[in-house]
Amino acid sequence: MAGVEVRLPRPRKRLAQSLPRVAGEGDRDLVAPGDTITTDPGYMRGHGTYMGSEKLVASVAGVVDRVNKLVCVKALKTRYNGEVGDVVVGRITEVQQKRWKVETNSKLDSVLLLSSMNLPGGELRRRSAEDELAMRDYLQEGDLISAEVQAVFSDGAVSLHTRSLKYGKLGQGVLVQVSPSLVKRQKTHFHDLPCGASIILGNNGFIWIYPTPEQKDEEAGGFIANLEPVPLPDREVISRLRNCIVALVAEKLMLYDTSILYCYEASLSHQIKDLLKPEVMEEIVLQTRQRLLELEG
Repeated sequence: MAGVEVRLPRPRKRLAQSLPRVAGEGDRDLVAPGDTITTDPGYMRGHGTYMGSEKLVASVAGVVDRVNKLVCVKALKTRYNGEVGDVVVGRITEVQQKRWKVETNSKLDSVLLLSSMNLPGGELRRRSAEDELAMRDYLQEGDLISAEVQAVFSDGAVSLHTRSLKYGKLGQGVLVQVSPSLVKRQKTHFHDLPCGASIILGNNGFIWIYPTPEQKDEEAGGFIANLEPVPLPDREVISRLRNCIVALVAEKLMLYDTSILYCYEASLSHQIKDLLKPEVMEEIVLQTRQRLLELEG
């Protein structure tokens, strides 16, 4: 009788045995619902917290964040909460009068107004009835776009704009959806990686990986997508980057250009399909974490 190989999950090593529960300077404590954050009455209650018997208690599982005397808990797994200036990647879900509805991983659909986008060719003029009739020629249902958050309404809905030429319709590439809490906020979220691919790290957890264009097309105004066949080497690089991001997400490591590039370099000794195996994921992310610690230290 042939033997059956059974692989059991191994327990994770704890990074820290105990964490202080008082919201002090620079704390990044992990809390669960019902955990006491602080008993000091001088702190103000923020999102993800509530007052219970003269102490501040967490109402969600996440990371304690303190700004002066305001204490809040940022949930580890949540929908996207928009902030003005965020770079997002979204999918058009509906064409309406003078606006598009966009799915951006938030609680409500986002809105892209016809007046908040560049016209093809970068023309600067008032939008006319002809532009309204041609809206579906610009963007239609299912199209992916990159945009910036222009405003956040009182109900949490987000208004977008694509007035810069770096935003607009996305062409060929791969979309990876992750938790928004794993995307690190940076000055720029558009990165041309030295491995031959480019990446857009949306603050909403939508990550777009695409082949680096040979030349930037400034004349198109962000609406002409390149639909030429992508060469096999570029597709392999994109697939490897996608699997590296999946590995980083599985090990709960923050996503930004340096961590993704280090993970890509650590994965070069493995085949692309092997990167989805749990033991290989753990190995390449451990190497990535060590390099990041060396970089910081």
